[in-house]
Amino acid sequence: MSKLKRKEYEALLEPLQLELAAMARWLKHTGKRAVVLLEGRDTAGKGGAIEAIAAHLNPRQCHVVALPKPSEREAAQWYFQRYVPHLPAAGEIALFDRSWYNRAGVEQVMGFADAAQVKAFLKQAPTFEQLLVDDGIVLFKYWLCCDQAEQEARFAERLADPLKRWKLSPIDLEARKKYAQYTSAREAMLKATHTPHAPWTLVDFNDQKRGRLTLIRDLLDRLPDTHVPLVPLEFAPLPGKPRRERYGVLQPIPAYDGE
Repeated sequence: MSKLKRKEYEALLEPLQLELAAMARWLKHTGKRAVVLLEGRDTAGKGGAIEAIAAHLNPRQCHVVALPKPSEREAAQWYFQRYVPHLPAAGEIALFDRSWYNRAGVEQVMGFADAAQVKAFLKQAPTFEQLLVDDGIVLFKYWLCCDQAEQEARFAERLADPLKRWKLSPIDLEARKKYAQYTSAREAMLKATHTPHAPWTLVDFNDQKRGRLTLIRDLLDRLPDTHVPLVPLEFAPLPGKPRRERYGVLQPIPAYDGE
């Protein structure tokens, strides 16, 4: 299957984003809470997928969670504790750009967690997620997949593009050598944490545009009927002629003309 061109992608994305806006109205109307975890290999496209979901949602309702390296204090807490404050309240959706599954992925492969910690995590994660689901959270877990050749091409692009260089770190360069180890870690994670109450969904992101569309379509299809009519608003004519801006204390800065 050939990769999608941008115009074709945008035409297919627009109706999905209208459905996402309807989903947001449904969450607000019902008080439901949604959590979407996006995990996957480096360069797979987690950030782009989150941007596509959140692009037209109210940022006060839709929260993107991308936590940094844990602090010294956080490292001494119960592992799941630092994620709990970022769970959504009624009517909200939280999009996790990586999540508590760091422990089963990068922390394990890169040696930041020992075997006992990983074993404990794989045992506790299904119980933790059962608590979330029992409390009414609608939970989605997505793993974004890409082949190593595609990953290498994206790493090279990040290296060459100053606007993407921030996405590349020494840890990333070391991790790229461990493609097979990440595969093994993922399979162990899926075996332990793919449960009826919190199943995993794998999405092919070798074509990131098609991957985003596939993920969003799956997300929407797994929700109940989210149709909530728009609240009618009166948009009456202004009582007089529209006013121009007037300035007293300060003037706007000169408009940028490209020079």
